[in-house]
Amino acid sequence: MRPNPTVPKTKVLFLHRFVEQINLRHPMVPFAELIDWEAIDRIANVSVSRCGRQTASLQLLAGLPYMQHAFDMSNEEVVWPWVEACYWQVTTGETYLQKVPPIDPSSLTRWRQRLGAAGMEESLAKTIEAAKRAAVIKPASIERMIVDTTLMEKAIAPPTDSRLLGRSRVH
Repeated sequence: MRPNPTVPKTKVLFLHRFVEQINLRHPMVPFAELIDWEAIDRIANVSVSRCGRQTASLQLLAGLPYMQHAFDMSNEEVVWPWVEACYWQVTTGETYLQKVPPIDPSSLTRWRQRLGAAGMEESLAKTIEAAKRAAVIKPASIERMIVDTTLMEKAIAPPTDSRLLGRSRVH
């Protein structure tokens, strides 16, 4: 019997796409469509290399830092929840359920270094604009910023500071 050439030889034939399995009303599903990926591509100036290792998708590299920022996670902490949360996978452009981490956590550090501080800030601004369009956040919630300065050095010395004792001896 000859094999049928129209049947693909991959396991994808037996997998179900995310759109058949998830709640399409979940806020993360339309969020990925609202982000201006072309603008982020221009910010990153991503070029596909003809030699060396293939880079991860732009949607993944830009989506993971957003989730890292939104859920206050480190590089290592954001990779494993990505495997567990199918909605995170949909947001970062996956079509089928992935069972292994998409990238090494150190790739996020290299991505941030590649973009620089200004590029990361502009990329985050694009995701905030998308969140405003999706009505996930209110514009009033980002008008004022509260900064926690408990870890910043203060110009106040405690009464037990030895430098104060030395200054009092001089006076």
